[in-house]
Amino acid sequence: MSSSIINTLRYWQDRIGRPEKDYTFVPHLEKIGAYSYEKFICEEYRQQNGPDTFQRVLMCVPRDRKGPLPGVAVPFYYPEAMLGDVPNGQEPLPERYDVTIAMMRHLAERGYVTVSGEASHLTYPRCALSRGDWNRWHLFGEQLKEAHPAWTGIGKLVFDTQTLLDVLSSDPRVDVSCIGIAGHSLGGKMAFYTGCLDPRVKAICASDFGLIWENTNWNDIWYWGSRLDELKADSACHDAFLRATGAKPLAVLAGEADNEASLRLLERAGYTADSPRLCFINHATGHRPPVDVLYQGYDFLDLHLKKQA
Repeated sequence: MSSSIINTLRYWQDRIGRPEKDYTFVPHLEKIGAYSYEKFICEEYRQQNGPDTFQRVLMCVPRDRKGPLPGVAVPFYYPEAMLGDVPNGQEPLPERYDVTIAMMRHLAERGYVTVSGEASHLTYPRCALSRGDWNRWHLFGEQLKEAHPAWTGIGKLVFDTQTLLDVLSSDPRVDVSCIGIAGHSLGGKMAFYTGCLDPRVKAICASDFGLIWENTNWNDIWYWGSRLDELKADSACHDAFLRATGAKPLAVLAGEADNEASLRLLERAGYTADSPRLCFINHATGHRPPVDVLYQGYDFLDLHLKKQA
């Protein structure tokens, strides 16, 4: 790896930041339930994701498993939204999440071990707000900045998403050489940054997350906050970031926050339209991708994560 690539990755990691204070803890994963579906078993866990915080995690394991399977982390607001179901049948999905995309279910039915967990706004802030209250995001960003001024919201989101990769990479039912990541919107942002920074991820599928700074809310306190101004002052864009990954296999499902300008950015990053390392689909029908577009993204993951006989 060249020194320029190392320096570029270091630049982005430095801007994302780290907690200044001691943030060490002994990882702990406790199984608390299992639920039966036609094509997979859904297991529920409680996972430590900070010195004094825990997140709920769901993992789907295909029933017809023969040997280790490829795995995909599917970050989002919280796991039921990517499963499209509440497996314990107790508390319904908050209204804003009940029409989201069941990527976790789709990929499990396709033969992947999939994992998703609660996002940082549910585990970090100390508050009595309901899990569907949008103000939790503001509290998360504000409390994180107060406790760890050098750590950005996107940095903490990446940290927590990497704990999902820990679940996959430590499970003997997963082929650790074939791990990918997928997400939509917020989950696409988490998938993009985690996939670019973590070498365990071999392929990324990100739906309408906003490669161009101005096309989405990167300046919100729970993402980059005021540090986005530093990035812009440095003329830092995602094309240089992607070049430093070696143009890691990437599927972008564009529709609203991503568009043809996103494709031009990808071309500047070194991707070509005919490269098997890129899948770019601009359905241009709004933020939510049509089912056929989703499945083209899954096909791309198959190409890079499923070993050919």
